[in-house]
Amino acid sequence: MKASTVKGMNDYLPKEVRMRQHLQDVIVNTYQSCGFERIMTPIIEDIENLNKSEGGDNLNLIFKIMKRGDKLDKAIAQGKYDEIADMGLRYDLTLPLSRYYANNKDKLMTPMKCIQVDRVYRAERPQKGRLREFIQCDIDIIGTTSYTAEVELMNTTAKALLNIGLKNFKIKVNDRQLLRSILMTAGFEEAQLDSVCITFDKLDKIGVEGVKAELEEKGFATEAIANLCKALEVKPFTIEAARELCQDTECIDRMEKIIAAAKKFADGRYQVEYEMSLVRGQGYYTGTVFEVESLDFKGAVAGGGRYDNLIGKFLNESVPAVGFSIGFERIFSILTEMGYEIPDQKKRVAVLFEEDDFMAAAEKAEELRAEYDVAMFVKPKKVGKYLDKLKDQGYNAFWNFGQSEELKELS
Repeated sequence: MKASTVKGMNDYLPKEVRMRQHLQDVIVNTYQSCGFERIMTPIIEDIENLNKSEGGDNLNLIFKIMKRGDKLDKAIAQGKYDEIADMGLRYDLTLPLSRYYANNKDKLMTPMKCIQVDRVYRAERPQKGRLREFIQCDIDIIGTTSYTAEVELMNTTAKALLNIGLKNFKIKVNDRQLLRSILMTAGFEEAQLDSVCITFDKLDKIGVEGVKAELEEKGFATEAIANLCKALEVKPFTIEAARELCQDTECIDRMEKIIAAAKKFADGRYQVEYEMSLVRGQGYYTGTVFEVESLDFKGAVAGGGRYDNLIGKFLNESVPAVGFSIGFERIFSILTEMGYEIPDQKKRVAVLFEEDDFMAAAEKAEELRAEYDVAMFVKPKKVGKYLDKLKDQGYNAFWNFGQSEELKELS
């Protein structure tokens, strides 16, 4: 038997669990204070739903669950190896939410404003920052095309990040329709846009020259590539610069409204800016996309966008939807490195006692619980080493019952 976890999955010590629970509580309480309600969905989804969800590269990372018994034997006997799985673990919370809404829409408000904070699974290659089991913290608004939904999600997410202690960040915003219009103005054909966007999404990693080289390797028109690279020379590439290249005036007007309103809500506490190169990897995004970048720790800590077509796959009708997800594990890692301490938490006290004193010690512990979180432990032979262990586990003080008349700080 192996005592270690499966690669890409973690055990968490009590101190870590307390911190993780506190952070989730702050996030959920912030979401709820802004009118969002929590729902829950299963971790297992039908494999057909997962495969048809347009999740980009994530579709290659699905943990698949094989059929059981005769159904599995039959699929293997017939050589239908692509049909041996009938279920899979969810890779994010958006596909489960879409199915949930389709299944329960008659019982739900319109628009629906919901919270999901739960585990998701991806068959990643385990490495620092990439786990196979991790927590996502999502809020979504379903049933409205209004730009106010995007603004509300951005404001609520920013509030949650500020409330857990993340201060120095910016929200980057783009619109896939706007980007596609700019690319077509540059000279790319509509059928080429998905491939161009895959390359363009790498701009912050490989730079303009890297994007140019990859587009040339894909065989796109030299003039179109040159026009795009010329546009990228404009720094910063503002929404005003985008207007000159975008033929979809309605789309650009909408983007300006979103950014102006989001900046007003930000009120200088964080940055909001248009980012032409922001694409986001999931194929189900149809319009606005956004991402929160930590300026102190470099990298995205939240992201999302509008996915107006995904729910329609279940209902055969158009249902607008937009969501924003906080990358909880990234946040947890950052705050752990910062030495984060839970604010205003009750002090933790250990009552050490001899077995014969159990009932009397229990009465004392109950008195202390009016002010502290108190645990009781039978007194060990080597008290000194035990006190060191208690301190490591986050205890602040102890009461040596029968030998002390007051609490003693663990230092």
